[in-house]
Amino acid sequence: MHRVDQGTEQMIRSVLAYAENRLRMNPVPLDRGELSADEMHGRLAGVIGDRPRPPDEVLGVYTSVIAPSVISADSPRFLGFIPAAPTKAALLFDMLVSCASIQGISWLEASGAIAAENSVLRLIADEAGLPGSAGGCFVSGGSAGNLSALAVARETAKRRGATGRLRVVVGTDAHSSIVNTLRLLEMDALIVETPDHRLTAETIRAAVPESEADIAAVVCTSGTTNAGIVDDLAGVGALAKERGWWFHVDGAYGGSGMFARSLRAKYDGIEQADSFILDPHKWMFTPFDCCALLYRDPQLARATHTQDASYLDVIHTGDGEWNPSDYAYHLTRRARGLPLWFSLAVYGVDAYREAIEVAAQLARDTAELINAAPQLELIREPDLGVVLFRRIGWSAGDYDRWAQQLHSDEVAFIPPTKWEGETVGRFAFLHPDTSLELVREVLRRTE
Repeated sequence: MHRVDQGTEQMIRSVLAYAENRLRMNPVPLDRGELSADEMHGRLAGVIGDRPRPPDEVLGVYTSVIAPSVISADSPRFLGFIPAAPTKAALLFDMLVSCASIQGISWLEASGAIAAENSVLRLIADEAGLPGSAGGCFVSGGSAGNLSALAVARETAKRRGATGRLRVVVGTDAHSSIVNTLRLLEMDALIVETPDHRLTAETIRAAVPESEADIAAVVCTSGTTNAGIVDDLAGVGALAKERGWWFHVDGAYGGSGMFARSLRAKYDGIEQADSFILDPHKWMFTPFDCCALLYRDPQLARATHTQDASYLDVIHTGDGEWNPSDYAYHLTRRARGLPLWFSLAVYGVDAYREAIEVAAQLARDTAELINAAPQLELIREPDLGVVLFRRIGWSAGDYDRWAQQLHSDEVAFIPPTKWEGETVGRFAFLHPDTSLELVREVLRRTE
């Protein structure tokens, strides 16, 4: 199965040729699935069998059945959810990480890969204003990062004397993974109502008396998924310090915005975070799946996450070691931070700053177009790259038909969302090649 025989040589050529063609696509096509679930399962039935199949035949199934059914999140026409826009350098290096089977579990096994990843974490920590002692690791995504960080918050609170079932203060617009994480960790969410959808120190003070003694942490969001809102990081961070709470900042989507000069002031206070996450597979142009997880005091994370087993003793013997397995709930992991390291080194940090600025400016320009259109209403000025709007007189069905037609025509993928119970339109800008002319075409379809 692992021999490099004639068949393997042909497979290498075929797969690399496909990869090269995909990498050369500019722009990446949007794609859309046209097969029903039954048709899809029928087309894939029997592909895996007891006997081998020619690689080109299997690759043909991928190119004709699987690939066209996957909407390309890295297309500049992908304007829904949170898009992706990995650089060519990051994509190429992700292939290298995979084909070399590079793992990143321990310093003993992968010191070079971990050192490179840590140089990227240092860059992010410095941008956030975290101390030189800050550190962490790369995990699979925001949910994994939130879970790992809040587990440390819980255990740290217990070591400080907290007893019973603990609670964590969150705003109403916190990501769904936060509440799910608290359930898994057997903590409760103390949800603070946020009239303007932004968690502030004032709203917390009004909702949470100083006498509350079972609170382990407070979570702020630096870029809510639905609307891109940045919470009051400075005020909440100061309040957390005053009350002795762990301060976690979920920047999975929007944390990267701090690299843009025009947005940096929105992140004032992030330097107070005890833990912070940022997903490079979103606004730092890296392939899925990649989340940077940072701690102000990594030793607290080690006390929570280090796994003890006889066969692991050997990885905990050296001075200066840095084992990513000590800073999150994982053990086995791929060196998912290396594609970002390569891309940052190839293009330079300034190119990243400029690319983020493009999306932020496109959001501001789109808001102006919406304000100028008589049939549309801007719901709120954008903080980052998300723009919410309503089409006057439309019902939920109208938005669905509008979005489906745009996708069917391969103009854009832009599913609607909900805002205060009402179905509305939503742009999510991230790709630096998304044009204002495309936005105009999408908005023209609302006339």
